[in-house]
Amino acid sequence: MAKVTPLTERKADHIRINLEEDVRSRLTTGLERYRFEHQALPEINLEDVDTRTQVFGKTLDAPILISSMTGGTEEAARVNRHLAEAAQAMGVAMGVGSQRVALEHPERASTFQVRSWAPDILLFANLGAVQLNYGYTVDHCRRAVDMIQADGLILHLNPLQEALQPEGETRFAGLLRKIEAVCRALDVPVIVKEVGWGISGRVARMLADAGVAAIDVAGAGGTSWSQVEMYRAPDDWHARLAAVFVDWGIPTAESLVQVREAVPHLPVFASGGLRTGVDLAKVLALGATLGGFAGPLLRAAVHSAEAVLKELRLLHAQLRVAMFAVGARNLEALRQAPLRKVEP
Repeated sequence: MAKVTPLTERKADHIRINLEEDVRSRLTTGLERYRFEHQALPEINLEDVDTRTQVFGKTLDAPILISSMTGGTEEAARVNRHLAEAAQAMGVAMGVGSQRVALEHPERASTFQVRSWAPDILLFANLGAVQLNYGYTVDHCRRAVDMIQADGLILHLNPLQEALQPEGETRFAGLLRKIEAVCRALDVPVIVKEVGWGISGRVARMLADAGVAAIDVAGAGGTSWSQVEMYRAPDDWHARLAAVFVDWGIPTAESLVQVREAVPHLPVFASGGLRTGVDLAKVLALGATLGGFAGPLLRAAVHSAEAVLKELRLLHAQLRVAMFAVGARNLEALRQAPLRKVEP
């Protein structure tokens, strides 16, 4: 049996808390403020609606990303296998959770290695960007990619989460230059994402200038990792420190609009509180290349690949019906569909 470490214990805590506690942000995604203009005469057939897209040279049957969630524990290995099997069956993309634990404890690498169950999917490796300020190098990034035969690397940004962890790593100064070095050195695309508080237009421009291949806004409105850390807090002081950030962040819709305007040439993934295929349709109409889902799929993945596949098929069906109802035969047409912001 693999040795339990503080890092693997934290991974197990994160899964348990996400499944058992209310860790939702008090902010909404902002997507509820957008409304499609219904087309009573769509002039297309539902059966002809095509959701295929190409991302980094791979064709996806639907513009869905199973967002980075977990790895490093026995339960996480089962979750990742179920997610990967469903991703393969559905023809969608997937990211794994942070692989730091596997780089530091190689016996944990198998909990991330899903390629045998998903040989054809667009698969992303994952590391915390801040680790580049704590001794990690381009070689560590390559090892993360090679470990799971990934098609790209996600570097995640989580300054608030790190600040709320008693063991957090908060030296973010000079990080952009190191992200740029990784982008230049790796042979695969580098994607930068937040973990649930959003990316601003200003930061998006910095990242684009550094050479990132895509940005995942991971906005506020879904899981609040400050709430997760509140439940992990070792004492009342740390719990109170975390609790006040329950409504922190840039809502997903706002972050997506900011990033899309700031870097119109760059693929943008939209995650953070997406729950339905209509949410997915909205972020695609707002300019996203992919929509990322985490929480609903995690709850399914603890049961089986079939449960995940059922959720993915529902999301896909909802997207197709939404496209039909606005007269969009394909994703390019969906991006031209009238989508109006309604003031609250």
